[in-house]
Amino acid sequence: MTSAAAIDVPIDATLAELVEEFDLLGDWEGRIEYVIELGKDLEPLPDADRVEANKVPGCAAQVWLAVRRDGGRLRFLADSDSALSKGNIALLLRLYSDRTPAEILAFDARAALDRLGLPSALTRQRANGLNAMVGRIREAALAAG
Repeated sequence: MTSAAAIDVPIDATLAELVEEFDLLGDWEGRIEYVIELGKDLEPLPDADRVEANKVPGCAAQVWLAVRRDGGRLRFLADSDSALSKGNIALLLRLYSDRTPAEILAFDARAALDRLGLPSALTRQRANGLNAMVGRIREAALAAG
């Protein structure tokens, strides 16, 4: 999603789009494959952002999350060495990137992920990693707000 598109579409509408997409996929095998496909479309993370400070602790795989300020909005760049983790972070970036800190902090990520059914489709360790990614995004919003 481009910056301009995220600005024009409320975060709840983006979630509704994702829910609709996930509902069309049916079983969890199809949904996990879709999440992995989302990761393949992730913008490449510059090498300069592949630093320890940008690593998300608590993930089963290596996940890097970099933050850019764009006026009053936060833009996130990310990558992972795991296809599923890369897909998970791509999904989160679709929800959170190019939003204001207030929008990010007001959004109930746990309820959103439950609506998508993601935590129940992942192993406990992967679900914990997903929560760690959300936590890092919220920390960035708190720091910027």
